[in-house]
Amino acid sequence: MVDAPDVLQTEPAAQYTDSLGKYIVIYLCILALAGVQFVFAYSGVHAGGRFARMFLVALAEGGLALLFFMHLWAEKRGFLLFVLVFTGFVLAAMQYGWTDSNRMERGVPNSQPQIGSVR
Repeated sequence: MVDAPDVLQTEPAAQYTDSLGKYIVIYLCILALAGVQFVFAYSGVHAGGRFARMFLVALAEGGLALLFFMHLWAEKRGFLLFVLVFTGFVLAAMQYGWTDSNRMERGVPNSQPQIGSVR
C-alpha cells in the first residue's frame, strides 16, 4: 500500500500534479534566502556568528530544494528519515580524516629521515 500524496493506488508511479505556481513560490523563497545570506555576509557580525547564521540559512535552502524540487515530500516518511540519517552519517564519516590532516602534512613526531638511514 502506497501512502505518498501524489501516488495513485492503481498507478504506482508518482504523478506530480502540483501547479507551476507552487514551484515558483518555492524558488522565490530560495532566492530570498540567498539574498538573506548575502546580507549576513556583509553584516558587521563576528565570524562565528556570521558562520552560524549563514549555515542555518543554507540548511533551510537545501531543505526546501530537497523537499520540493527533488519531491522528497511526496515519499514515505520512513524513506525520508533514512535519507536524513544516511546523509548525516556520510557527512560525519567524511570528517573523520580532518583530525589527521596536520600529521599528514607535517609528519608524525620524529619521523624525519635520519642521515645515513635507509629510506
